[in-house]
Amino acid sequence: MKNTPFIAVEGPIGVGKTSLAKAISTHYQYHLLKEIVDENPFLSKFYKNIEEWSFQTEMFFLCNRYKQLEDIQLHYLQAHNSVVADYHIYKNMIFAGRTLTASQYDKYKRIYDILTVDMPKPNLLIYLHASLPTLLKRIKLRGREMEQQIDHNYLKQLSDDYELAMAKWAELYPETPIIQINGDELNFVQNEEDLQVIFDKIDSELNKRSDTD
Repeated sequence: MKNTPFIAVEGPIGVGKTSLAKAISTHYQYHLLKEIVDENPFLSKFYKNIEEWSFQTEMFFLCNRYKQLEDIQLHYLQAHNSVVADYHIYKNMIFAGRTLTASQYDKYKRIYDILTVDMPKPNLLIYLHASLPTLLKRIKLRGREMEQQIDHNYLKQLSDDYELAMAKWAELYPETPIIQINGDELNFVQNEEDLQVIFDKIDSELNKRSDTD
């Protein structure tokens, strides 16, 4: 299971994680793991009042992502079937750190540590990032009603949090390569050549893995 490709695509809201994960799944014939978003009953309330609904929102995401990863571990990775996910459960700590009170965060982290201690970790991380205008444009284009209420300052702060979190992840897990993709420079949704650039980067990392197996 250790050497089975498990790719996670990460980045702030609206950057194109799901679109890229779908493209990778199709190109490499990997199983696609998509995070549960619309099913979260607290999310629309969260965007209207972050302080009031942040703990409920994050707990729902944590429990569902835990269940998804447990299923992936049992039914795919242990059978050496490759997986690409449009999230990494590590993102829970990014969002929790931004929205929860100190007391809530302490409780949340203890639950997070218990649930994720033996969960599979990706062995390749793709980090998508983009400027605030690009994120806002893509959020508007995809038209998810609840997201139209996102506070612009919150989205900017979240993007900054991702930068810090990816640097921390690189320190904690130096054995896991991180491919960084600038969404302002590469429009992989509308431009096939830009998508191929990303595939070439993935191929390079996969070839390195095969050389060391």
